[in-house]
Amino acid sequence: MPTPNPPAAGRAELLAAFDAELQPERFKDYGPNGLQVEGKPRIGKIVSGVTASRALIDAAIAAGADAIFVHHGLFWRGQDGRVVGWMKERLKRLLAHDINLFAYHLPLDAHPTLGNNAQLGLRLGLAAEERFGEQDLGFIGRRADGASFADAAELARHLEYVLNRPVTQVGQSPTAIEKIAWCTGGAQGYFEAAIAAGAQAFITGEISEPQAHLARECGVAFFACGHHATERYGAPAMAAHVAAQLGIAHQFIEIDNPA
Repeated sequence: MPTPNPPAAGRAELLAAFDAELQPERFKDYGPNGLQVEGKPRIGKIVSGVTASRALIDAAIAAGADAIFVHHGLFWRGQDGRVVGWMKERLKRLLAHDINLFAYHLPLDAHPTLGNNAQLGLRLGLAAEERFGEQDLGFIGRRADGASFADAAELARHLEYVLNRPVTQVGQSPTAIEKIAWCTGGAQGYFEAAIAAGAQAFITGEISEPQAHLARECGVAFFACGHHATERYGAPAMAAHVAAQLGIAHQFIEIDNPA
């Protein structure tokens, strides 16, 4: 008896499912969202990861993937448009193995349940009550258990325990921390909007020079927890959800990144 073919979905069907969830048309972004590299028309397995690095592409090839789903794709506004060096090497692998590359940047940050911010909040035990900042990308809320953090040091310890990495803390809150804002990745520019929204602490991936002064002067604690570290949860959550909808296989591959 012949072996039955494993379940597979059409490329257009997969793209439509991602677009329906993420609604990329709602966002003004830094690069193209959706299908960035066209591969085989039928997809039986999708690999998710944070960034379309050569290491992730190689791991996806080894895993037998037909498609890759990432937060950080290959193409960004204003970049060098030549296919040379590292870009050539990444594209060469995708094209040689006929692998589709799907990438969603800001839409994946913003998704209310499966996105980077929602999934980070879930792991930190935070419940979002409202949104803030440009394009409503920032989340703000409180601990889901109704408690508070005694001070910034206690919140820092909690972040380090959950994320399993050191965090950079600047500034203190003069009172126990109840209202917390967060926005994953390189969202340090959202700090002023978080302060204006009444946050007592702000969690993101990176810190730049101005935020240290603002944290000290405004009495709002700032936590830089790593760009990759804060954005490694949305891609697998979204890819797993869509893969289950379409009945295809999914695998998340973590590529270590200290940033």
